[in-house]
Amino acid sequence: MSSGSSAGIVLSDRQRLNWLRLIRTDNIGPATFRDLINRFGSAETAIEMLPELARQGGGIRLPRVPSVAEAEAEAEQARKAGARFVAIGEPDYPAMLRRVENPPPLIAVKGNADVFVLPPVAIVGARNASLAGIRFARMLASDLGREGFAIVSGLARGIDTAAHEGSLSTGGIAVLAGGLDRPYPPENADLMETLTANGAAVSEMPFGWEPRARDFPRRNRIIAGLSLGLVVVEAALRSGSLISARMAGDLGRLVFAVPGSPLDPRAAGTNGLLKDGATLVTEARDVIEAISPQIGRPAGEPDTFEEPPDFTATPPPGDSDRERVIEALGPVPTGVDEIIRHTGLHPAQVFMILLELDLAGRLERHAGGQVSLL
Repeated sequence: MSSGSSAGIVLSDRQRLNWLRLIRTDNIGPATFRDLINRFGSAETAIEMLPELARQGGGIRLPRVPSVAEAEAEAEQARKAGARFVAIGEPDYPAMLRRVENPPPLIAVKGNADVFVLPPVAIVGARNASLAGIRFARMLASDLGREGFAIVSGLARGIDTAAHEGSLSTGGIAVLAGGLDRPYPPENADLMETLTANGAAVSEMPFGWEPRARDFPRRNRIIAGLSLGLVVVEAALRSGSLISARMAGDLGRLVFAVPGSPLDPRAAGTNGLLKDGATLVTEARDVIEAISPQIGRPAGEPDTFEEPPDFTATPPPGDSDRERVIEALGPVPTGVDEIIRHTGLHPAQVFMILLELDLAGRLERHAGGQVSLL
């Protein structure tokens, strides 16, 4: 279903397939995708330019671009699963996610996109949760849902499952670490199906993708990015839920924590968050009062495809320019603005060189627009 919004772009079928091919290409993440679209104007043209860019960056192997047939096959998998691909800038792309740094340019969505219009609150916590924690998470999700909030979580066992169960009748959002046809854990597949009647399931990963350990931090970033605030119900000192809380804080989202017994290791993380300034939660009203001032507040235009450097204002970079940028880079993350100042090159030349290095598999991107050399 559509959210009914008339704002934003709508890709043609051909454009959507080319976006899918580009984001599934080796060495291309959200930041590189954005830079390529900014530079070449379309995914189709960017795909044509990839071999030349990778060679300029010193790549030994050219990035593998999925064929049109492969992209059509994944699109067909999505249709058979009752899902579709939504591009950033389209009406059904979640507004909060659109405003984070380097959001996924294309997400798979299954279910009712109307849920993205509701103010979202994430509820996360321990997989090995206590019965009291599970009961509280389910109650909190239910109470917030009745007040008009969408509940966001990661479909994991324990607290995530309870949060989804509590929001089944009011609308929730499940964010997956694998493809939408590979819910994890598998026993929550039925829960996901039920949830999509009033809510939605979301993933940036390909269909058929079995989630790996390193995929869960990416999922957690989307959970935090989708939400106005994130509630941690139970979490050990080293847990994915604390990573989600840190990500939420970094994104400027509100962080909440439910207090627990000092004798329970599952409360050590939440109690630590409270010591560090998280908002204490014992009932839904605590969340509502903190988040209500943010609802409806203008958040500005999305920064996803922000105004790019004028690539026509300066000649393409030469070999000596590439050497200067590579010399300025190292294993320590460095800001792009700092590289521009140090090299004295035009921003468009620096962006182009970084794009070439990225496609050659020689660049790593970090939060805050920083880069390092692999």
